[in-house]
Amino acid sequence: MRTRLWDAASAVYERLLTREIDGAPTHVAVIQDGNRRYAREHGDDPTDGYQSGARTTERVLEWCSDLGVEELTLYAFSTENFERPPDQQQHLFDLLESKLREFADADRVHADRVRIRAIGDTGRLPQRVRDAITYAESRTAGYDGFTLNVALAYGGRDELLTAARGVADAVAAGDLDPADIDAQAIESRLHTSPVRDVDLIIRTGGDERTSNFLPWHANGSEAAVFFCTPYWPEFSKVDLLRAIRTYESRAASWRQTRAKRALALVRALGSEVGEARRVLDRFKGALPDPPEDVEAETQSAD
Repeated sequence: MRTRLWDAASAVYERLLTREIDGAPTHVAVIQDGNRRYAREHGDDPTDGYQSGARTTERVLEWCSDLGVEELTLYAFSTENFERPPDQQQHLFDLLESKLREFADADRVHADRVRIRAIGDTGRLPQRVRDAITYAESRTAGYDGFTLNVALAYGGRDELLTAARGVADAVAAGDLDPADIDAQAIESRLHTSPVRDVDLIIRTGGDERTSNFLPWHANGSEAAVFFCTPYWPEFSKVDLLRAIRTYESRAASWRQTRAKRALALVRALGSEVGEARRVLDRFKGALPDPPEDVEAETQSAD
């Protein structure tokens, strides 16, 4: 009885949130945390938690596509994951290999024209996983309906260091002038190129940190961040909608702040123009012919 009431309340809340949302962010990135803790609390092995999390991943991909999100990035295997016990690593590699191939063959992926890309230092992965990456990317290379980025062997600090070394090597080789080093010079050397800037980062599992995830594409502090307590296998559409609502609130606040700054600037400029006009008027009686260019400048500024 309690479960049915909870499900009914969740359905009502989901409809309410859907009506409140005006539009989805273009690029959503997710840190899928809590698979192992979910398994422990249910008396299962960690590998079972990863399997449950993989099913959530499939649902989230569908929800994002239906809501109008254009790009989804999933933090599937970090550089820190190489420090886990070998048996856990092997299970993750098995899961990644099977899911990449499964996604590449899924009817909905082709119907929705989903492009699958792996981002990260993928050369560190076992050959069988790299083969699955190649298969998924080649099967979906021509699609432009939706982009799914799977972050594998990825670490944000490692990525930035790699890009910095690439720039240094180009300068040393004489292929790049130091004066020409700009954002594009860095971005073109990132593991994640050509990923778009992130609008919304979601982290499940209760921890409130972004864990070295997409620091360049988060664009400083411009990306909205949503932390939630459900473990990744428990993540629901309501959680996703709440995250998007947070993004919209952040975007509205940012637009309001920008409008206030613009209004303050206009008022400041108006005050300066008014003062310039008053000074000019004081000297009109003393000057035979006020400079026409100055007169025109103060009139156009009004």
